[in-house]
Amino acid sequence: MQFGIFTVGDVTPDPTNGRAPTEHERIKAMVTMARHAEEVGLDVFAMGEHHNEPFVPSSPTTMLGHIAARTDRLLLSTSTTLITTNDPVKIAEDYAMLQHLADGRVDLMMGRGNTGPVYPWFGKDIRAGIPLAIENYALLHRLWREHVVDWKGKYRTPLQSFTSTPRPLDGVPPFVWHGSIRSPEIAEQAAYYGDGFFANHIFWPASHTQRMVALYRQRYAHYGHGGEDQAIVGLGGQVFMRRNSQDAVREFRPYFDNAPVYGHGPSLEEFSAETPLTVGSPQQVIDRTLGFRDYVGDYQRQLFLLDHAGLPLKTVLEQLDLLGEEVVPVLRKEFAALKPAHVPDAPTHASLVAARDAAEREKVQA
Repeated sequence: MQFGIFTVGDVTPDPTNGRAPTEHERIKAMVTMARHAEEVGLDVFAMGEHHNEPFVPSSPTTMLGHIAARTDRLLLSTSTTLITTNDPVKIAEDYAMLQHLADGRVDLMMGRGNTGPVYPWFGKDIRAGIPLAIENYALLHRLWREHVVDWKGKYRTPLQSFTSTPRPLDGVPPFVWHGSIRSPEIAEQAAYYGDGFFANHIFWPASHTQRMVALYRQRYAHYGHGGEDQAIVGLGGQVFMRRNSQDAVREFRPYFDNAPVYGHGPSLEEFSAETPLTVGSPQQVIDRTLGFRDYVGDYQRQLFLLDHAGLPLKTVLEQLDLLGEEVVPVLRKEFAALKPAHVPDAPTHASLVAARDAAEREKVQA
């Protein structure tokens, strides 16, 4: 199972002192987080894509390319690549280039984003969000798998005899997750292609995540990719830890109360009871995270949000230390002991190349 962190890259004032980092400081902090994630033994660093304040990650491939050059084994991903407002041709080229630079340590998560104004900024209509996601990904899927593509759709100009360059590394495209908070159409899309499905799992109750993952698993099996329990599932999560749970609650409360997304709403205690947010000791995070399996089944990737709401970098790095030293080693052992042998691991470039080669050998032998 893969464990890692994701960031939305918000530039938020620290509510305990009123100071907000500069954009430069926040961007550099994200790089520091990624490098430290590798140092403490995590597998994945993922970042979002936003084109509005107070967020800075407008160019994920630039950031991830820089991180690739400063890490050795960390898998680099996105927690949203805007399939709706980005040109799929540019996505195909940018992420293939990143795949080469990172020697295959790349996958990405398609999403529609949660900022309405981004659609007209990029010449799109928000009312076409789902159709854009479906059509654009259909084109991207072909661009990575067909050397010459002819294309005609509704939302972009036609393509004639077009070849996306560079071609994917070793002829194998980056693995794709489809991320969603609430849209069953996206779960259906992930299942249709046999791709991964990533449930945001932060702002909604467990019952909602359970329904979304169950739908994806059922449709994955329907399309003949394997059994329901062989579908590729990822989950988000949000934690804040101190060795003493009361210290964690006391320290995190002002950040929660003023967070740009959920601040000034339900109390910390109410939100923790209704969603997977876990504020407490490392053991409480372990117990809560192991419980996710009870309602989604065996899954392949767990990403945690650690740096939201103005938390200073020093505190975030302390969270990474706790995650890498005390939480993830236990989760690895426990999840591995529970996982049946026929349930696949999360795909990597090496495993996808091996699967492709094995399939080609079987064809030759047949």
